[in-house]
Order: sequence, then structure tokens, then C-alpha cells
Amino acid sequence: MVSKRSVSVFILVLLAIVLVANGEDKTIKVKKVKGKKVCTQGWECVWWSEYCCNQTISDYFQVYQFEQLFAKRNTPIAHAVGFWDYQSFITAAALFEPLGFGTTGGKLMGQKEMAAFLGHVASKTSCGYGVATGGPLAWGLCYNREMSPMQSYCDETWKYKYPCSPGAEYYGRGALPIYWNFNYGAAGEALKADLLNHPEYIEQNATLAFQAAIWRWMTPIKKAQPSAHDIFVGNWKPTKNDTLSKRGPTFGTTMNVLYGEYTCGQGDIEPMSNIVSHYLYFLDLLGIGREDAGPNEELSCAEQKAFNPATAPSTSSS
Repeated sequence: MVSKRSVSVFILVLLAIVLVANGEDKTIKVKKVKGKKVCTQGWECVWWSEYCCNQTISDYFQVYQFEQLFAKRNTPIAHAVGFWDYQSFITAAALFEPLGFGTTGGKLMGQKEMAAFLGHVASKTSCGYGVATGGPLAWGLCYNREMSPMQSYCDETWKYKYPCSPGAEYYGRGALPIYWNFNYGAAGEALKADLLNHPEYIEQNATLAFQAAIWRWMTPIKKAQPSAHDIFVGNWKPTKNDTLSKRGPTFGTTMNVLYGEYTCGQGDIEPMSNIVSHYLYFLDLLGIGREDAGPNEELSCAEQKAFNPATAPSTSSS
């Protein structure tokens, strides 16, 4: 016979598990390393890091806000019904929060980075159109893969470092879709997943799909270039050549480093305007005034020279 005490202990343990799973176990631990304050915050910021001393993403970005941003993703006509959810996102984000993702600066910067990153995500995974129910900006995360790939995206020039696996298809997958064998190989190395041999993992696991997207946001395409994250939060200092190329620490330049001339340097083309519209719409939904986004010239990359002009297959390909 089970005693009332045993039942009470079981309930308390179960409650503790639920609280941890919902991000409530956020005890901040602090120490100094070489005179520098570093912290951890429970499950969400597990490495000792200066960024873990700040608010974490779950402190200011909740489930209901995720649902507002991606309101139509589970409608019957969407192509990834039931795949994407908040828990997968926040679990993926926890891997990068000790590196500054969503934890650089104060709450406002964190909210702006969520709007910026997820604005890119929504634009690249939307099946919205001009007269779509709820408006064209409500249909992000409609896809988790390229629906009608025209090629296998195997670049044989990478055959020694990232050789194409027999039968593998390296078409676009994920929240910020990645293409080509060399991108799958690099992402797999970073995330400790065999994406080169099994690129399909990204369309089978939402947490991994979000991790690949955040990895892309946080990682420079080339060593001499900044990441989209460093551009957006102001860690990157433009060179004279960057300034002459009209590139600065702005939202517009995040499009440049991610997509190059497919989106930037061609005037106010639709692919660029669509990403900007998603960013501004997400700022609205998060309760942030559009004045905090900066003037139009900081939102746009219409006149910027591309970081990585397209020649052969490019890592900046969208």
C-alpha cells in the first residue's frame, strides 16, 4: 500500500519536473573568472558565460507570442502541420544563449533580435500571399523543406571535405533553409549531427531544424566576415570598405551577409521588402515601436554591395 507521504513526495517531484520543463528553474549562479562576472541560469543557459547574467529568451518571449507570430502554421493548407512549436525553438535556442543569442544587451535588444531572426525565418518559410486569411505575414513556418527541388545541390568541388553521400539530396530544409552539401556538412559538424549523410534529419526534427537556423544566424559565412548576429547586436565594426559599400551594423546588412545579391544591391525588390515587412510586423506583435527599428536606410540593403557576390554555388544562396 502506498502511503500518503509517498504520494505527496511523488507529486512534489513531478511538479519540479514540470517547472523545469517550462523554464521555471532559472536559478542564477554567479562567479568571477579572471575578474569577469559569468553566470549560469538553469537548463536555459547551462554554460558559464557573461551572457547568462542577462535575461534569457524565455523571460521575455513566451509561448503565446510564438503562437501570435506564427498564427497560421498549423492550418490544413500548410505544409508542415504539427512540426514547429515553441518548445522546439526554446530548446534549440538554449544551445546558443550562452553565446549571446537573445542574451546580448538588455531586454529590448533581445526582443529586437527575436523579431529580426524570426522575421527572416517567417519570410523564408511562408506560404502567405496577398489575400491570405490573417494577412500574408501570418504564414511563417508553413514549410520545413523545399517542396519541388530542381536539383540535388551536390557541389563536387567539396568532394574531399564534404563529399556528397550516395542518394542524399541537399535541397533547402529548416527554419532558415540550408542548401548544398558543404553547408550541411558544416552545420552537422557544429551541431554534432551527421547531416552530410542524413540531411533529411532537419525535416524530421524541429529542434534540430531550429538549431541549424540559429547556427546560420550566429556563424560567419567566411572568417573575415561577421555573422548576422554580430551585425545586428552591434558587435561588428565596419571597415572603411564596408562603409563605402554602404554596409553597417543594421538589419539591412543581416540580409546581405545571409543572402548576398539574391536580396541586396538591386533596389527595393520584393524578396528584400518581404523580409523587412516580417521584421516590422513581428516588432509590432512584440509591442516594440517601429522607431526602435531605425530609419528605412538601416532596414534596407537595396543599395549595398554584396559581401559574397554570386559566382559558383554560394554559401549565401537562399
